[in-house]
Amino acid sequence: MDTALIHCDFFSNALELNTSMTVILPQLPGAGPNRKLPTLYLLHGLSDDHTMWQRRTSIERYVENLGLAVVMPAVHRSFYTDMAHGGKYWQFISQELPAVAQALFPLSGRREDNFVAGISMGGYGALKLGLSHPESFAAAASLSGAVDIVEVATNAEYDWHREMVSIFGDLDTLPGSDNDLYHLAEKAAQVKTPPRLYLCCGTEDFFHTQNRHFRDHARSLGLDLTYDEGPGEHEWGYWDRQIPKILAWLPIQTDFVA
Repeated sequence: MDTALIHCDFFSNALELNTSMTVILPQLPGAGPNRKLPTLYLLHGLSDDHTMWQRRTSIERYVENLGLAVVMPAVHRSFYTDMAHGGKYWQFISQELPAVAQALFPLSGRREDNFVAGISMGGYGALKLGLSHPESFAAAASLSGAVDIVEVATNAEYDWHREMVSIFGDLDTLPGSDNDLYHLAEKAAQVKTPPRLYLCCGTEDFFHTQNRHFRDHARSLGLDLTYDEGPGEHEWGYWDRQIPKILAWLPIQTDFVA
């Protein structure tokens, strides 16, 4: 199945600036104009941008026979958050981006056709999006994600304190907030249909311990979570090996919306 790789620049009302996304769009033989595609929102990490998945992995080749659209947005170093001193990136990623992408491309708006995944900062963003909006996403996957944002923001070992304050503001308010994945997991566990979750992390990754802890927390709440770990560091070679596993795990429906 052929795919089209599309680079799209557009003005974001949420951010009040021009931004970009890269989209992989499958070319379905015989597809009518009203056929809508299942969609994976694929999120980048702290030092990356919307081009990085396509540049550093074989994501286009991996999805070419899946009939799956992939939307890769740019969010800079925002942690997918309405920043205390910066843009409203949470509003952008959770509300504006899906609306814009579905207006420009033949993407399904059905919950069962929408998924989100990401690496590192994007792993945090993917879980945040899936757990905050279980009505919109059927599955969320994190690869080496910063899943304990309280530890990331306050642990001196990461040396990110000043940047975290710029993003989140008063760090004392982080625990139990809607930026805290532990809190969001507890809320999602109370809804009728929470998203399926997938976590993977390399055993040599500096986020390995916090991924194990979040796995245990989510499972204790009864959430459907698949976990995978093995040799690997915080780098693209590991993520390129892992993303095909996640694509195989996604509950992609083949009966596209007519």
